[in-house]
Amino acid sequence: MQVRIPPGYCPSEDEPFMNPVMREYFRRKLLAWREELQSEAAETLSSLQETGVAEPDIADRATAEANRALELRTRDRARKLIGKIDEALQRIEDGTYGLCEETHEPIAISRLEARPIATLSVEAQERHERMEKTHREM
Repeated sequence: MQVRIPPGYCPSEDEPFMNPVMREYFRRKLLAWREELQSEAAETLSSLQETGVAEPDIADRATAEANRALELRTRDRARKLIGKIDEALQRIEDGTYGLCEETHEPIAISRLEARPIATLSVEAQERHERMEKTHREM
């Protein structure tokens, strides 16, 4: 079944949580984000293949290597992010998208707008971060 999203639609807390239009809105948002990341990765790969490290000056060569390493780290983060996007898309398919993994309560729409791959509510995320900090300090 094809769900139509009204022009200018923006999900709100006033409508039923994860109704078909809202689910489709977030599905498209995630797909667009994944497409953007994949496109950037393809550009990076092309750029890295075109530019060699045959700089005659040692300082230029070091700068080129540092830039290349930074770009590869950025691409690795993007790859991991694509994995999280795919997991979010799977949650949309299985009907668990937008529910906190810890409390099973709905995640605020504003949080999902800002971070569509969120799996925890703000409160659960804060508890999680406090626990991590406590364990790091021990």
